[in-house]
Amino acid sequence: MIGIVNYGAGNIFSLTSALSRLGLSYGMINTEHDFEQYSHIIIPGVGHAGAAMEKLNQTGLVDSIRQLKKPVLGICVGMQLLTEHSQEGDAQLMNIIPLETKLFDKDLGIKIPHMGWNNIEIKNNLLFEGVENQTQFYFVHSYFIEYNAIFEIATATYGLQYAAAIQKDNFYGVQFHPEKSGAAGEQLLLNFSNLKQ
Repeated sequence: MIGIVNYGAGNIFSLTSALSRLGLSYGMINTEHDFEQYSHIIIPGVGHAGAAMEKLNQTGLVDSIRQLKKPVLGICVGMQLLTEHSQEGDAQLMNIIPLETKLFDKDLGIKIPHMGWNNIEIKNNLLFEGVENQTQFYFVHSYFIEYNAIFEIATATYGLQYAAAIQKDNFYGVQFHPEKSGAAGEQLLLNFSNLKQ
């Protein structure tokens, strides 16, 4: 059963709709005791990383998240919250994965935010089982996580190469929105639900 961290900064409706279509049971995590009920945890997120971190801090759930040994998936801003720091609001984040979240550079001749479908280069990882390399996923973001060969499990290119998905131990993050990415996104959510603890 999937627990969704409910901290007021999530893309909850589209995510729960996708989980329902897949027949996956889910519930909301509002207190640290709620974590015990779920085998897999999703941290959703849209909007501003600094503001999202502030909301997450107010819930008192940050320490519990850091200590989780269950599979955890951060989506979009939820992925960025796993990193050390974001240039957005000069915010200190959860620092579970020691990476920096940075603003795209307009000087690269790109539109910000990056919005729309983009194909990704996939490394062999259980999260992407059954998803073909160069499959397109749906992105909406102005900030990106720097490319890092140790933690990245998929990359995308938009003006520069950056991390489309990352992993450290039981923590996974995707910059795109699997819940808005059609069949490939649903496959990824299904794969996540099947990850062993």
